[in-house]
Amino acid sequence: MSERRQLINVAYRLLGSLADAEDVVQETYARWYALAPAQRDAIENPDAWMTTVASRICLDLLGSARKRRERYVGEWIPEPLPEHSEWATASAPADPADRVTLDESVNMAFLVVLESMTSAERVAFILHDVFRYSFAEVAEIVGRSPAACRQLASSARRRVGAAPPPTAPSSRSGAVVREFKHAWEAGDINGLIALLDPNATATADGGGMVQATLVPIVGAEAIVRGLIEVASKAPGLTMLERTVNGQPGLVLQQGGVTGTVMAFEIVDDHITQIWAVRNPEKLRPWTAL
Repeated sequence: MSERRQLINVAYRLLGSLADAEDVVQETYARWYALAPAQRDAIENPDAWMTTVASRICLDLLGSARKRRERYVGEWIPEPLPEHSEWATASAPADPADRVTLDESVNMAFLVVLESMTSAERVAFILHDVFRYSFAEVAEIVGRSPAACRQLASSARRRVGAAPPPTAPSSRSGAVVREFKHAWEAGDINGLIALLDPNATATADGGGMVQATLVPIVGAEAIVRGLIEVASKAPGLTMLERTVNGQPGLVLQQGGVTGTVMAFEIVDDHITQIWAVRNPEKLRPWTAL
């Protein structure tokens, strides 16, 4: 299971999708067990072998994923992950989501930046900078020279450097989200505007399966108008404070059914980014909440 946890952690960061990460792990194990016993015995480091295979599968999937996302309806947001202690129960068996380490490398802002990288950049950067694989090991996985992989990671770092660095959640971040929740529940327009950066951006992901804005909303006042409209059209909406990808977030439920998971980026006590995931296919780990 420790091998499975490692593979899930690597694959989720590479793909931004828990469902795809699970498929990658299953395919990796299938290839392992397809080997003859003598072939498996000849592998000195099974962990390294599995990570190499999983990463190569991810590299292939990243290429096809880019093509799929060109046809995606609206904005594509990485699949949100819950804090397992908030939803795993004795009656609900543990999902692989509870094995994803929720650190700064999976907060939503960081995952969104990863989406701007080429497939090779993303693999080189995640394996070297996040999981500390050597460039020689990365080179074996991506099929390029160590020097080329070093350049890929450097290019990826520049993309990350152009964005705000990922930060660990603070107690104040949780307070800001709580104030946002209370103001939204109360329909306090001025209170909501005060919590948002004037140039804040809100992005929704419905995947064409549920109603969601197809382009990001920019500006505090425009975002607040949208929030008030959502609340007016959803009587009985319940807002729950939950950890989303290691950061304070909100889960919106109606009739006990999770319909939206919201992640936030908070800078200097103001919300600068809101990501609202509504695509039901991305909310599977949240159905027990």
